Amino acid sequence: MIARRAARHTHYAWIMVAATFVVLVTAAGFRATPGVLILPLQHEFGWSSALIGGAVAVNLLVYGLGAPFAAATVERFGVRRVCVIALTIVATGALLTTQMTAAWQLYLLWGLVVGGATGAIAVPLAAIVANRWFARRRGLVTGMLTASNASGQLIFLPLLAWIVTTYGWRAAAVAIALTAMLVVAPIALVFMRSEPADVGLPPYGGSEIVHSPRTANPVRTSISVLRSAVHVRDFWLLAGAFFICGATTNGLIGTHLIAACSDHGISEVHGAGLLAAIGVFDIVGTICSGWLTDRYDPRWLLFWYYGLRGLSLLGLNAALSSAGLGLVAFAIFYGLDWVATVPPTVALCRETFGRERVGVVFAWVFACHQFGAAFAAWGAGASRTWLGSYEPAFLIAGALGLLAAALSVSVGRPGVLRRARPAMA
Repeated sequence: MIARRAARHTHYAWIMVAATFVVLVTAAGFRATPGVLILPLQHEFGWSSALIGGAVAVNLLVYGLGAPFAAATVERFGVRRVCVIALTIVATGALLTTQMTAAWQLYLLWGLVVGGATGAIAVPLAAIVANRWFARRRGLVTGMLTASNASGQLIFLPLLAWIVTTYGWRAAAVAIALTAMLVVAPIALVFMRSEPADVGLPPYGGSEIVHSPRTANPVRTSISVLRSAVHVRDFWLLAGAFFICGATTNGLIGTHLIAACSDHGISEVHGAGLLAAIGVFDIVGTICSGWLTDRYDPRWLLFWYYGLRGLSLLGLNAALSSAGLGLVAFAIFYGLDWVATVPPTVALCRETFGRERVGVVFAWVFACHQFGAAFAAWGAGASRTWLGSYEPAFLIAGALGLLAAALSVSVGRPGVLRRARPAMA
């Protein structure tokens, strides 16, 4: 009844966007929570940064690897049911952490349980909603929903840090659980639907009601889609570029920028402020990228995004050394294309593999993004430990950004593996 009243004067697709944005914002905040728990856990249990960082790495890997299976599960059981169950699991995992006494419990709860549950309500969900509910403005909607990743961290991390400082880390875990169960899950339950046909409407901008097929076995579907996709040359180009995307964002800058600032005499507070500024510009850049994707060739958009990101990383060490306008320019320049790559990548997945399988295919590409993030998180730390500087990591990341630009502009060109299997067509 509430949903019908809300949709009386608005196409229900926009209500789905609003509800999905809320879910993705909170999921991003939940996933990033371990960042504010590192010091409290060290003080209480005596665990090392490496041990806690290992749990975060498990969280990232499970978050990425679980996305393809979650996307197939959404196709089988529907968006609303999957979101409510995932939020319930997040709340349960967060509450159980308040009783943990051993490191293996941290790996189990924050690494596997919370990582897997947030992977079910990750960026691929944005691709599914945009492609099912919109015949027009898909790029813009994908950009808006993808921007929720940065929004979630900006909204939740300062608040959670205050709760941890004032009331302790267990209070922060309880706050996460209550938010998931009492705020976000009811919104998903009331307003989310699997597809426009569920409310008797065509997609926004469309003229016919479309029923999406339901998969019989989510695990078999996700594996089957991957087996077919690996025979398509463009899948490897997109996955390779997105591996580099993860390595040059979450893995490198998201994990090590504050430490790199400290190496150059910049305080942790200023380093955190720089990272927050990058997040603000990321929201603007990602939404604009979605708008551009609806109007221009996504290949060339990715070419410029990756190429300019690579150039900015090549100059990052010099910007840190000067700690002046160069660093401000980096925050603006780099922030605008932090995850601006998502809308054009989703568009190319849809172009290559079709509307019905874009969610699962993009989820596999997104898994490569998380593998790249985990690799760079370790690799940049190794550079700092063994070579005494982050500069080699920045230079390698810059070169990889230029390589990703070349890979992206090659998508769609004839190649040995270009033709898809009949099942994928």
